[in-house]
Amino acid sequence: MVKVGVCLSGCGVYDGSEIQEAVFTLLALDRAGAEAVCMAPDIELDEVDHLTGENTGRKRHVLRESARICRGEIKPVSRVSADEIDALVLPGGFGAAKNLSNFAEAGPAATLEPSLAELARQVVGAGKPLGAICIAPALAALLFKEREGAVRLTIGNDPGTAAALEKLGAVHQEKEVDQICFDEEHRVVSTPAYMLGPGPARVWQGIEALVDKVVELARGA
Repeated sequence: MVKVGVCLSGCGVYDGSEIQEAVFTLLALDRAGAEAVCMAPDIELDEVDHLTGENTGRKRHVLRESARICRGEIKPVSRVSADEIDALVLPGGFGAAKNLSNFAEAGPAATLEPSLAELARQVVGAGKPLGAICIAPALAALLFKEREGAVRLTIGNDPGTAAALEKLGAVHQEKEVDQICFDEEHRVVSTPAYMLGPGPARVWQGIEALVDKVVELARGA
């Protein structure tokens, strides 16, 4: 069975993984006959009140919060090897830009969270496919800026975010929420999800298409 790593960033759109995107990813993998290998960084970062959108001044543990989404079946990213998985998928949510990287703060000068950077480099170096959802294509752009050839990605049609990706050397393609962008050379698949919305049904269509393509690539089809 194909094993696909799913790197979560907490629980909740403002300080972690977007929950619907994460669950849709897990559902699509199950429907595609693939096994999800859930992981998250073993770090603690800022908490946001999801009712008010304000920072609470408290901290949330990214790994423990991510465990809520996948019923406790999760491990630290640092304990996952590229040899254990056939592909890697990064759901969105602001945690991707705050916890899996510092893209939210640093923009094009950002860096990836160290344990994820190490695993993602191994995955890409082995020629295994990478899926990036919502804002997570920014992480793919950070990863590929140090490699030859511009990677093609989509975050939908937001001009500011698209410009930030292009400053990292990526090529942005506008896509609808139920569409994917597939970079055949780099084996990277991306979809806008809640960068566009408008709701669960169409976000699901884009994520299902992304997962199906990633699994197809992982199977060598």
